[in-house]
Amino acid sequence: MTISMASPDPVSSAPARFFGLLRSTVAAVGSQVARVLRNVTERVEILVRGGREVASDVDVVPAVRAQPTAVVDGPETGTGLATPGTAASLRTARILSVVVAVAMVLASAVGLWWRGLYQDPASAAAMFRGYDLVSLAVATPLLAAALTRARQGSPRAQLLWAGMLAYAVYTYSYYVFGAALNALLLVHVVLLVQSAVALVLVLRNLDIAGIADGFDERTPVRSVAAVLGFLAAGLGGMWIYNSLRSAVTGAALPQGVLVQPAPILRLGYVLDLATLVPGYAGSAWLLWRRRTWGYVLAAVLLTASGVIQLDYMTALLFQAAAEVPGATPYDPQEPFIAAAIVAAAAVLLANLRRVRQDDAATPLRVLS
Repeated sequence: MTISMASPDPVSSAPARFFGLLRSTVAAVGSQVARVLRNVTERVEILVRGGREVASDVDVVPAVRAQPTAVVDGPETGTGLATPGTAASLRTARILSVVVAVAMVLASAVGLWWRGLYQDPASAAAMFRGYDLVSLAVATPLLAAALTRARQGSPRAQLLWAGMLAYAVYTYSYYVFGAALNALLLVHVVLLVQSAVALVLVLRNLDIAGIADGFDERTPVRSVAAVLGFLAAGLGGMWIYNSLRSAVTGAALPQGVLVQPAPILRLGYVLDLATLVPGYAGSAWLLWRRRTWGYVLAAVLLTASGVIQLDYMTALLFQAAAEVPGATPYDPQEPFIAAAIVAAAAVLLANLRRVRQDDAATPLRVLS
């Protein structure tokens, strides 16, 4: 046996360089998360103290809290966002969203650069790298632009902001629950958790009635609702039929155009049946009846779904380039489905106008 004294191979030293980068990034993200947690803790303490004060005042002035209060002027008002402890909640949501954007860039860039990161079958590794490209080139820029415009009061940007967070929750569920253990596990967990928390905070503080008032009677909501209903029926019908067939016959779940290992295929069924299918169906029903939440949920789901469809199409190309057995670069139905989703989202958002506080049917109210 001989011992080589040759200089280190630059390829073999790539993981070492990556881990150095990862340690510094995790430290930076960790400090941001710690700061966010401190802010949240402080806000909770303030709200708890405020709640005690309100409770002590109820017997003295029982009707005060029931009366609508005046609109409070400030940077968070008049923007389609409810005003309240809202300023603090939205600040937290913005910080979390910035961390999500930074972590998405890091995770996607490393996934594309480090070919050996994903310790999965070739089909899954190619799929994840396709998702990385879309997250880096499309989802992150959209999230960054939405954050900037939402701060300026654009209701379209607020919905796009929520849509990109919904995209991150859905997409990174695959990485966290479907991928084999890899060096970016903690980054993917941070992405999933922080996207979910930020999404809840954004939706909780949107002025739902104000946004709904931004759509006039000419908005073709029933056409958009029909697209959502078609997506719910098509996706849900396929997945439910295949699941029941598998349960009755014992046959494996049928492989689609995108080649996926059985555990990831099953995860896809679970995610779609638990999130997208009920989301499409519920928002279709609400939008058909012109309920306020229907406008918001439809816009959020359609913008998220447009990028998710791009994930799918890009993954097909990556699998074909990686010469995965059975892979094809093109799904003949996909352009029509993607076009319907993008068109429905565009029609909905194009008909949304910013409502002035003076014109809103329901004034923005202080909830705290």
